[in-house]
Amino acid sequence: MNQFTERLLQWNKSANTRSMPWKGEKDPYKIWLSEIILQQTRVEQGRKYYQAFVDSYPSIQQLAAAKDEAVFKLWEGLGYYSRCRNLINTARVIVQKYNGKFPAHYSDMLKLKGIGPYTAAAIASFAYNLPYAVLDGNVFRVLSRIYGIQTPIDTNAGKKQFQELAVKNLGTANPALYNQAIMDFGATVCKPSPICSDCPMRDICTAFKRNLISHLPVREKKTKKRDRFFTQFIIIYQDEVLVNKRTAKDVWRDLYEFYAEESDKPVKWSAETIRRFFADRFQIDSIDPIIFAGKYKQVLTHQNIYTTFVMISIVEKTELLKSFHWKKMRFVRFLAFPKTAKTFMDETDIFDRPM
Repeated sequence: MNQFTERLLQWNKSANTRSMPWKGEKDPYKIWLSEIILQQTRVEQGRKYYQAFVDSYPSIQQLAAAKDEAVFKLWEGLGYYSRCRNLINTARVIVQKYNGKFPAHYSDMLKLKGIGPYTAAAIASFAYNLPYAVLDGNVFRVLSRIYGIQTPIDTNAGKKQFQELAVKNLGTANPALYNQAIMDFGATVCKPSPICSDCPMRDICTAFKRNLISHLPVREKKTKKRDRFFTQFIIIYQDEVLVNKRTAKDVWRDLYEFYAEESDKPVKWSAETIRRFFADRFQIDSIDPIIFAGKYKQVLTHQNIYTTFVMISIVEKTELLKSFHWKKMRFVRFLAFPKTAKTFMDETDIFDRPM
């Protein structure tokens, strides 16, 4: 056992107080569930979703049998909904192909949708104590600083170098313990803004000795974000509202939306321009009243999405939006919407009050 691993395991034994509901879990279903939820999600946010899923679907058979819309509703607010689609798909594959038992081989795990090398390594080590090293953001950060590695972590060369080092440090005695310890160490001590004063690795940390902490780990690619602007019209007729389920391979696929218009830049709507828009587009002349419900922003990995909600009431239904559906307003909250729409609905009582 090398010096870093030895100190890490000692720190884990004497000072690691990080508590999470899935920590120490041996059920591969629950480990998989927690790992999928925590992709692109902070632990603090993921806790309540993990507990909600475990409470609603205690077994993979129950998740596989659930209706898609019920699972998406439970996922609502977590974002990156492809994770939810993969969760449903993989649960059903495991039930159908593996008789409801999670595969115990790393190579079989990689064949399942939504499971990459990191997630497979986590399940293999935590559930089956197999010698597969995890590589997540915390691990990249810890290893790059301890060993002073300046190879970009988002390149093939960097991934190979870090993977080899992670495996070397892992050992075979207790892979689960090591993997959990290094992730916890990165989350609580060697954070983006680290607590070097409490770090037991200071005298062997290359970044600390060479003043490289703020420069590591290195990334080669910079994510360029695209700005998108939406206006969502909440079209109400008596006690019904017009909604649509998005099916295109774009943001919010499989989620519901109100009637939406996308533009290249923000649109400054007024009562008059809205009346003209509905008269020209849908031949609707009578709109009453018009309520401007504010602007909301959602930040995604590659996009900044700005949404303005406009609530209107019409006196007769239009037939020009046949792909949309009229839903009773009291049922709208049971549908899965994007984060911006959910926030809007949480901040207004329009869907709660009787019509």
